[in-house]
Amino acid sequence: MLNICIFLFFQMKRLNITITGKVQQVGFRFNALRTARMFHINGIVRNSGFDRVYIEAEGTHEDLDQFLKWCSKGPLGAQIDKVEVVEDILKHYVGFEILSSNSGIC
Repeated sequence: MLNICIFLFFQMKRLNITITGKVQQVGFRFNALRTARMFHINGIVRNSGFDRVYIEAEGTHEDLDQFLKWCSKGPLGAQIDKVEVVEDILKHYVGFEILSSNSGIC
């Protein structure tokens, strides 16, 4: 069991995701929270300006791929113009949460 945990730890990565488009007032952050939990993603989501959502997502390669597919579509009512993804070092988030727009996390 320990070997499996160590293997999964080294398979984890973090992505900083910025989604641009009609992402405000469509429930994007709430739906990102639900989707992240469904795919076992840890991290945060917050509004970033009037037409952007910023996400820090940590998970396995496979789970992050599924989460990114959802991010490129978003919830009903969203219109995604651009998805920017940058890989970064792990922060070891526990769980996934919605932050206020002025949280200053970047």
